[in-house]
Amino acid sequence: MVKSLDSHTDEVEPRYAETKRRSEFVDLASALEGPIELNFQLPDPEDEQLPEQEFQQQVDTAWQVCDRFDLQTEIWRGRILRAVRDREKKTGDGRGSGFLNWLKEREISKSQAYSMIQLANSADILMEQGQLDPASVSCFSKRAFIETAKADPEVQQLVTGAARNGDRITRREVRQLADEWTAMSSELLPDTVKAKATEHSLPTRYLAPFVREMEKLPASHQTALQQEVSKHPDVDTLKQVTTEARCLAKYLNAATHVQALNDQALDLERALEEALRLGCINTAADLVNQASVLEATIAKLYTTWKRIGSLADRLYVDTGASTPHLRSLISCLESLSGEVVEIQLGATTSEGARTIRFQIQESVFNS
Repeated sequence: MVKSLDSHTDEVEPRYAETKRRSEFVDLASALEGPIELNFQLPDPEDEQLPEQEFQQQVDTAWQVCDRFDLQTEIWRGRILRAVRDREKKTGDGRGSGFLNWLKEREISKSQAYSMIQLANSADILMEQGQLDPASVSCFSKRAFIETAKADPEVQQLVTGAARNGDRITRREVRQLADEWTAMSSELLPDTVKAKATEHSLPTRYLAPFVREMEKLPASHQTALQQEVSKHPDVDTLKQVTTEARCLAKYLNAATHVQALNDQALDLERALEEALRLGCINTAADLVNQASVLEATIAKLYTTWKRIGSLADRLYVDTGASTPHLRSLISCLESLSGEVVEIQLGATTSEGARTIRFQIQESVFNS
């Protein structure tokens, strides 16, 4: 039987493609046999004739090259790890032991591997969506790229647009764009402030902190602050109201955790209004917060004290006259395990030394 020419061609083309693919891998392997290294001519740090600005520019350029090289390497390592993992899923034992052994041989932790795979996935998604082309990746630092991959789609568009224009993208730029987007898209920001920001008459870096602090407050406390900023859409008012919102949030959050404030006669809202009227909300918030810290410290002190007493009793039962040093240890710790806890602050020889005593009394309330 004689095969047709078309049939012969169908067999040759896959064989040719396979031969070409193997040839490419052979070329890559051959290239790896030689040294692959970055070689910079760094400026002499002791050269006093070299202007400081030029020195900083040269080292910064070298650093950016390393950053880009590192990012490209991490992305490709992630793709390689993804291929090894997917191959294991297809042909392995179903437990992933082959992939884990592959990582172990190369001294890569599982968390590192999946971090690189996530980076590769992010890069591929951004490229598939057309938001990013391979050439623009070199504009990113590694951390900036990871930050972009985690950002909202709108922020990704802003960042990748800047990268396509050739702008250098660091994590600071990504966070700045993210903050600006968060602030400008938030309903908590009054329209008058948004208009000022759009006109560039109000710096956008003050908007995100304001929105973040406002988000922590209940709606009843947001309105008055929004009205204040809307009436005076300037930097000083924004900074002042942001500080006030931060103190308010701290006051309200801490107040819910302080048992001493559960007195029925106390009106927390009225106390808050008075603090705001007198301009001492920061002090009031700090007071309530410290009270919360103190109550938590007392609770921890009690549980630790109970634990010390329990361990001392157990050790006393397990020891006897033949262990005088252990008995001495228990005896020395009685100042911490008895009803009165005593501790010395400062060296006994110093003038300001003092002894602090706490008496711990337990009361059980029956419901």
